[in-house]
Amino acid sequence: MMSVDEVLEQYGLGKRNFPKIKLNGVCLYRADLREINFKGGSLIGTNFSGADLAGADLSGANLIGANLSAANLIGVNFSGADLIGANLGGAKLGNANLTKITLTGGNLSGANLNGANLNEASLQRTNFSGAVLTATLKEASLQGANLSSASLVEANLSGADLNGANLAGANLSKTNFYEAILAGANLNGTSLNGADLRFANLREANLNPESIKEARLHRTVLPDGSIWQHVEMPKH
Repeated sequence: MMSVDEVLEQYGLGKRNFPKIKLNGVCLYRADLREINFKGGSLIGTNFSGADLAGADLSGANLIGANLSAANLIGVNFSGADLIGANLGGAKLGNANLTKITLTGGNLSGANLNGANLNEASLQRTNFSGAVLTATLKEASLQGANLSSASLVEANLSGADLNGANLAGANLSKTNFYEAILAGANLNGTSLNGADLRFANLREANLNPESIKEARLHRTVLPDGSIWQHVEMPKH
């Protein structure tokens, strides 16, 4: 089994491929690991805080409880990775591939996910407060997630499940919620200007009735259980 010092030494000599590496619980604080390949690796509880992992391959890796706070994760491939309880607070995740990841109970507060792909990701109870989520989250599971004060301008959450999620104070301008589940969600103080809520379910959601008039509605289930039958285009 390769030690962390051996990995860093070989990386410094130009090696980038370390698939299925086992580095559980080690400290790689502020390490330069750009474009490294840890595909399928075991990195449970590893400390990557402040590290530069831009362009790295972490697909299928086990990152349960890992610390990636304030790390440079631009363009990283996390597809299928297990990040349960991981801390990615304040991380840069622009254009990262997070498809089908498991990040239940994780922390992405203040993270920048501009252009990231989180399609079909499991993000239940994850903290996105204050994050930039101009991203794709089609069919993502966000039940009970905290998206308060997050920016989801033009994000795509079509078919996503946000049952009981907290979106208080979030910017949802032009966000795509087509066929999304928002039952019991907190939408207090949100901006829904130009948002697509066609076929969405807002049963028992908490929101200002006036704000919904700024959105596109068709067969939308309203908080009181009634169904809005026709399309309403936002007024300009």
